[in-house]
Amino acid sequence: MGTKLIIDTDPGVDDAFAIALAAVSADVDLLGVTTVFGNVPLAMTTVNARRLLQLCDRPDVPVAAGASRPFVYRNERNGNVHGADGLSGRAGSLPEATRPLESQDAVSLMVSLLEAADEPVTIAPIGPLTNIAALLAAHPGVRDKIARIVLMGGGMDRGNVTAAAEFNIWADPEAARRVLAEDDVPCVVVPLDLTHRCAVDSAWLAKLAASGPLGQALEAFTPDYLAYYRRVLGYDGIVMHDAVAVAEAISPGILRTETYSVNVDISAGPARGMTLVDRRPALADPESAPGRRIEVATDTDLDGLREFVLSRLAGAR
Repeated sequence: MGTKLIIDTDPGVDDAFAIALAAVSADVDLLGVTTVFGNVPLAMTTVNARRLLQLCDRPDVPVAAGASRPFVYRNERNGNVHGADGLSGRAGSLPEATRPLESQDAVSLMVSLLEAADEPVTIAPIGPLTNIAALLAAHPGVRDKIARIVLMGGGMDRGNVTAAAEFNIWADPEAARRVLAEDDVPCVVVPLDLTHRCAVDSAWLAKLAASGPLGQALEAFTPDYLAYYRRVLGYDGIVMHDAVAVAEAISPGILRTETYSVNVDISAGPARGMTLVDRRPALADPESAPGRRIEVATDTDLDGLREFVLSRLAGAR
């Protein structure tokens, strides 16, 4: 049926776009969705995920709740670009989910889905990495059932929640460092540097809204997000961070990657949560650089990526 996929998420406006992208793609076998604290508290991310799947007419997809806090320190965030409910105050407009929340936790659901799969599964973490770190640490036997991890997080030359750190990594840097150190599972990091270049403008959003009920609903989630990114981008538009990562999970190679040594700052200082990407052009021994060498998404056909997302969301019925 195509890519077997598990999404780990904290919806979030860009998460909503990403979940919908996977849910309506005919070449994706969406096995399950797991939730984590992040853009809003866990109870809210879980309700949002279940209702978003209902909006996409996918009550067949199980949802399980995961970590409600990071491994070590709970960071304090000022404001929320997604609005108080994660969806610009529009979460209440979503249909009620008909499928009950799974009784098992997020990690247990991922283990059961991975063990039952007849081929390796892609995992797309698009929130803090707490659930994924717990999975890899507690269940090493499932590593060979993971095709790759495609995560949205980090920045090569920028942060967003602080001057140095991107939100998903900053929210639980110990978990992120654990995941990025995992040698046995291929990993692609999709950083801010690329997702910002994939921003979409108001004309793109208007096309989405005019495409049908799903597009109209997704566009309706963007007012608070749009207000924030108007200041960041300098024009009316939004950054679909998580949808860029899920596009790569669905269509391997839609993003171009380079291999680097990557580490995460877990100190208590101002660089906490910073993603350290070693881009020195000539290392005498590349394997001696600190951090695991992994794929980092650095480029794409920007218009092609935007059209890929729009055509799938607009084509949903």
